[in-house]
Amino acid sequence: MIKNSPFRYLVLYIPYIISLLFRSDAHVSYLIAWLGSFLIFFISYNGFLKPLPTDMPPLQQLMRPIFLMQIIFAGYMSCTSIFYYVSLLGYKYFDYIGKDFGIDGSVYDTIAQCQRYYVLGHAALVHGIFMAVKYPVEKRYTAYAPSISNLLLGMAVISLPLGLFFAKVNFLSQFSVQFTGLSFVAGTVGLAFSIREKKKGNYYFALALFIINLISTLSSGFKEPVIISVLLLGIYLLPIFGKKIIPIFTVLLLALFFILPTFIGNFRKMAGSGVDLVTARDESINAVLQSGREGLLEDNWAFLTDRISEIKMFTQYVSNTPYFTPFYGFKITTDAAKMVIPRFLWPNKPNVETLVMDRVYRAQVTSVNSAVSAKPAYIVDCYLSYGAIGVWIGLFLYGFTAQKISQKAEQLFGGYFLGSAVIFAGLFQIFWRGNCLEFMFNSVFWSYVTMLIIFRFFRARNILEIDTH
Repeated sequence: MIKNSPFRYLVLYIPYIISLLFRSDAHVSYLIAWLGSFLIFFISYNGFLKPLPTDMPPLQQLMRPIFLMQIIFAGYMSCTSIFYYVSLLGYKYFDYIGKDFGIDGSVYDTIAQCQRYYVLGHAALVHGIFMAVKYPVEKRYTAYAPSISNLLLGMAVISLPLGLFFAKVNFLSQFSVQFTGLSFVAGTVGLAFSIREKKKGNYYFALALFIINLISTLSSGFKEPVIISVLLLGIYLLPIFGKKIIPIFTVLLLALFFILPTFIGNFRKMAGSGVDLVTARDESINAVLQSGREGLLEDNWAFLTDRISEIKMFTQYVSNTPYFTPFYGFKITTDAAKMVIPRFLWPNKPNVETLVMDRVYRAQVTSVNSAVSAKPAYIVDCYLSYGAIGVWIGLFLYGFTAQKISQKAEQLFGGYFLGSAVIFAGLFQIFWRGNCLEFMFNSVFWSYVTMLIIFRFFRARNILEIDTH
């Protein structure tokens, strides 16, 4: 086969095709599709499809889409379903406790069908990324700053109050999440660079900022921000301390996965009953400390089987559409595009949450009286639009768009460091986990606008100058 031939990308779809051929046996089909994602990870990193960027070592370019974004997005989407699957088979961890008598045999067929969509989506995601890959990026500008840690901490300090301010101004609320995310990323990278530059003042300030952010995420009621906080710190410290910190952060992340389900479960229960967030946080920490091993294991298994994976919810949508509710076609996409328009320009703009929840109720995933949000994941919206074709097109464009934006950021901000590691990671975090189409369109569009505004500000302040080389 010709080197770099487009036919090489067909290899990505082999797991989907084989799992489709074995669809008469739900268990075999599921396992082929599930294992197929690991094959896709392997061939995306071994250079078979296209050589990985060589402008820096792999461990120093993890914020590019092919690395962290693919691992988080595809790993969360495609690989976590195994826990829900084995629980339906009657297992709890490695112990067989017996199947639930209420489980219908057709459930396995639906799970296998959803897993096939997952592996198809994963293949399309990687296909889209590599179709957009073009390294080395032609840098148009070079960043000039006497101290990188000063620049980053300045970005963090300015972005945080801006994010809080925009959240309170209705017609500027689009920028709130972007600046808040940028503040966190810039502060975390600033902590790493203050260590590299051996600036004690910056180090203590950045460390205090990181701890404040970490405490704040503990009061959010969500697990992901806490895990992402620690993960990002580890990634940004890699170029400084090398591979020796990998075991430390691996153990730390596993510990967080083990204890956070108990903490978050208790926190949400207390916050929902009207307890103030600080008290709920402190009491939830005590709940973790007082829980025995069995209690933590029980909470963790519930988290692994029912919350970390969204395949259970996906099966409900697949069971409903197109049998009871027809495919939506371009309706979801056109509605999502309209949501980009600010409310001050469109006073009668529909409520986004109401618009999204309409298809949740149509699929009977949850009831109108339920407090559960249950917004469909990105791949679910792609399926609801056009089935398997929608999944392929949607995930291909997802990967292609993320890669193009990352490269544009590197082009504008002088390379990987400010471009992908700070601006792309800070403004476009929604690519890591995804969301329903309405929130994706709105977030990506306004994040891109924010990126251009920051670029203009840096040019005006002579932080970025035209690269004459």
